[in-house]
This record gives sequence, structure tokens and C-alpha cells, in this order.
Amino acid sequence: MDFSNENSVIVGRNAVMEAIKSDAQIDTLYVIQGEKAGIVGKIIALCKKNGAVIKEVNSLKLQSLSGTSAHQGVVAIAACKEYSTVEDILQAAQDKGQAPFIIIADEIEDPHNLGAIIRTAEAAGAHGLIIPKRRQASLTPIVYKTSAGAVSHLPVARVSNLASTIDDLKSKGIWIYGLDMDGKSWCETDFSGGCGIVIGSEGNGIGRLIKEKCDFIVSLPMLGKTNSLNASVAGGIVMYEVTKQRLNKK
Repeated sequence: MDFSNENSVIVGRNAVMEAIKSDAQIDTLYVIQGEKAGIVGKIIALCKKNGAVIKEVNSLKLQSLSGTSAHQGVVAIAACKEYSTVEDILQAAQDKGQAPFIIIADEIEDPHNLGAIIRTAEAAGAHGLIIPKRRQASLTPIVYKTSAGAVSHLPVARVSNLASTIDDLKSKGIWIYGLDMDGKSWCETDFSGGCGIVIGSEGNGIGRLIKEKCDFIVSLPMLGKTNSLNASVAGGIVMYEVTKQRLNKK
């Protein structure tokens, strides 16, 4: 399937409605500010029902997204794959007879970073990725390309409330490890059993509430003059530590 930018952008009221009717997965719907009547209202309702993010924007933003002024106040971005559920991810682990190994992205806004995280997670044997619905890069064509297609093989769940999702995972016996500056060294941490690895945003790291939900905080030593690593790089190091420990136990 071609996930070029041109094929992922759906422009105009009728085109977007037909895409929804054909079961296309709409990732984000952009509508002009204040327009909620008639067919636009129906489009908004259907997209909300299907879990899409709805954003009200001005005409200039719609023109920038669509490349035309004839956008009729509606532009949709199709997801590069259908979202899974958290239950799908847990089932994937169960089907393999393995303890769950889940990556949790906390407001990763750069789609290139998200794509790189997905690529590493799939290669490292993670069972899935969980992302929040708001303030988060989603499954756009850029993510597909950056993941080198790995997103096609890794279940990705998008949730409305990341904190409550983490609580639910913990109730199922899954330990939550947050990557942050002040924590136990990653190579001295026991990742045995079910685990969820939380990777924070590029600028602010893990949010306060999510950090409080973590059972453990894990850090990487910064021995040079650089005081932080790219989110996808830091995440990749810890993911492969989980993989190493699991392989050593076989």
C-alpha cells in the first residue's frame, strides 16, 4: 500500500464522507473553526465514533494541509494502519507464551522519533506500543516511512487516558519502567516478568502524573558533555536490555 503524503490527505466534504463509508481509518480530522452543521457535523460525529482526533483550524491551515483553497472546510489524514487495542497487545504476548513487553510513548510529538521507536520495538520483540490520543504523533505516513514498514507488524493502541491504562496494566501484573534522568542504571535493572517501558517526550521527558505511576525509574549514564539522548535512541538501548535479559533466561 502506498502511504505517500498525497494519498493520505483526503480533501473535501464528500471525499472524506466516502472515505469513512469505505471504512478508511481516519487518524486526524481537520475542520474549519465554527463549522459543525450539516454534513460537516455528520463527519465529525462519525470520526469521533471511530476514535479519530478532531482539530478545529483556520482556512490557511486547511490550505496548507490540502494544497488547495477548495477544501470545503474539511481535510482528513488517513492512518497508515488500523489501530489495535491494549487487549490485542496483551493477546499477542499470550499467543507467544511470553510475559508482556510493551512500549508506552508519553507525548512523543516528532513523527520521526515515533517511527524510529516503532522500528526498534518491533525488531527487539516488543508485543506492542501504546500512545495517548492527545499531544502525540500518530500513525501518519511519515511514521510509516521512518519505521521502514515495521508499523505493519507491531500492534499500536491509541488510548484516551494513558494514566488509567497504566493502572490497568499494573493490575495485570505488568511492571512499569520510566526512562528519566534520575533513576537506577538501566544495566542494573531487572526487567524480568511483564514490563512496560515508558519513553517521554523530546523536550519535557515523562509527564509528572505518568512518572508517579511508574514502578521504577531507569536512567542512562551521561558521561560526556551532552546531557540527554534522543528519545528513540534512549528507548532503543533499554528495549534491547529487556531483550538481552529475556534471551539469557532461555
